[in-house]
Amino acid sequence: MSTFQELGLNDDLLQAITDLGFIKPSEVQEKAIPILLDSETDLVALAQTGTGKTAAFGFPMLEKIDVNSRTTQGLILSPTRELCLQITNEMKQYGKYCKGLNVVAIYGGSSITDQAREVKRGAQIIVATPGRMKDMISRRMVDISKIQYSVLDEADEMLNMGFKEDITDILSHTPEDKNTWLFSATMPREVATIAKKFMSTPQEITVGNKNESTSNVSHEYYLVNSRDRYQALKRLSDANPDIFSVVFCRTKRDTQKVAEQLIEDGYSAGALHGDLSQNQRDLVMKSFRNKQIQTLVATDVAARGIDVDDITHVINYQLPDEIETYTHRSGRTGRAGKTGVSMVIVSKSEVRKIKSIERIIKRQFEKKDIPDGMQICEVQLMSLANKIHNTEVNHEIDKYLTSINELFEDSTKDELIKKFFSVEFTRFYNYYQKSKNLNVSDDGGRDRDGGRDFGGKSNSTRYFINVGSKDGFDWMKLKDFLKEVLELGRDDVFKVEVKDSFSFFNTENELKEKVLAFFTDYKHEGRFVNVEVSENRGGGGRRNDRNRGKRRDDRKGGGRRDDRNSGFGNRSERRRSDGDSRPRRSDSNSGNSNASRPRRSRR
Repeated sequence: MSTFQELGLNDDLLQAITDLGFIKPSEVQEKAIPILLDSETDLVALAQTGTGKTAAFGFPMLEKIDVNSRTTQGLILSPTRELCLQITNEMKQYGKYCKGLNVVAIYGGSSITDQAREVKRGAQIIVATPGRMKDMISRRMVDISKIQYSVLDEADEMLNMGFKEDITDILSHTPEDKNTWLFSATMPREVATIAKKFMSTPQEITVGNKNESTSNVSHEYYLVNSRDRYQALKRLSDANPDIFSVVFCRTKRDTQKVAEQLIEDGYSAGALHGDLSQNQRDLVMKSFRNKQIQTLVATDVAARGIDVDDITHVINYQLPDEIETYTHRSGRTGRAGKTGVSMVIVSKSEVRKIKSIERIIKRQFEKKDIPDGMQICEVQLMSLANKIHNTEVNHEIDKYLTSINELFEDSTKDELIKKFFSVEFTRFYNYYQKSKNLNVSDDGGRDRDGGRDFGGKSNSTRYFINVGSKDGFDWMKLKDFLKEVLELGRDDVFKVEVKDSFSFFNTENELKEKVLAFFTDYKHEGRFVNVEVSENRGGGGRRNDRNRGKRRDDRKGGGRRDDRNSGFGNRSERRRSDGDSRPRRSDSNSGNSNASRPRRSRR
């Protein structure tokens, strides 16, 4: 089949399809629509984000419901407010010629009374987030006891967000003989469990292979030290002057911090995360869709509602905790038949994750180098030259040409070109001329964390610390504790090995002074925590001097700092007043100053 007419849709839907400019169905639409139109069946559809899944379940639902009835017949559950609104708007566009159709969005952050009123008017289709839907059911504001069709859109992401109980509760209020259509980019065990519990012998379609990334996206990774992550992000942006990107961070705090740093450094950027109000999120997304924002920094949850076809790059500022989430991230680019690039900025301890992701997405990553300053200057210069070459002449300037020609009458063509382009080139040259090389070599070996083995290497220091499993630590908890109290990135602490009453860990050599200074007279829960450079570089054998691991409550002497008695993470006096627990890294670390950084023009 090559046209929507051949799929068997009615005239009202075909007219809307023509208005929307759809020419031919995508693969998931071509596979799903005939099945859903021709039979009353459950369906599991595995397809990447951006492949047209909304239309794949939207057109069949619109064709099958009775628009003359005010009874709710269709329920679509989605993970986020943004995606809920997006699906609602698309369903309204698809059904614009279906007279009497009422599609209502139910989501948090908006008046529950207004939403209940819209439902009461007669909503044949409800699109909802699980939390708000469960709330309205418990308040008897909505009745889904007669629905015929339920859709779980982005099912894997809803379960990742902890909505399993909500979904189970919601579906328990629906008829057993309904049809359930599950759409997901990946098929983890939790999704399979939901399918088994609420679906009866579902048909299954897969676009590509399970969990596989679309072939329209190329995958690259850049290996840097953790402390240079932000500098690497800026260089990747500068090396791609026409970039229109989404930058992914793991936490809301990092998302806001990176966005603020980019704005401060002159980039056209914005943040999207769960701490923003609905109005703020709407404004940010509107600016991004209109390309007033060139770089959107987002969390995985907030990004579920991003449906923009022109995104050129996805930049993984930090890899996600769940490897499957990478599939969702990379699916933000390479949409609607276009090509895109997914970049990953990693430290040595994260390289192993690249291999794991490759196995899941069935794609190979290309290791690339962060461009140096002169490469960026050349790219920026040629970008400007191309823009000028392709600029349409505004003849309103003609009346000023005489004065301009008089000003430059003593300049040759070459001199004039040099002067003109130096305005832009000099800014980048001054900023990057002393920039350091950010690239790090991948020198093999693995540690207990699954990362690179730096134990015994000249570029890292191994430490002994007198806490262990008896104190409630495993390697992950100790790593998180050290990251928090030392105000380090997660990847700055590696090769963590926890024993019964003591442990070992590594950092790079440049952090040695900071680590040892911090744990001078440091108390946790009333006892001294002692950290020393370990004589056992391998970390696997017995330590010669076990007495150093004893409690040091009897230690005397001055210099105890009262502000350290608060234990885990309660070191507010050591943090920046703006809530940022780590010192802002300025470009001075790489031989530059933020003051001299070229301000990026708003595109």
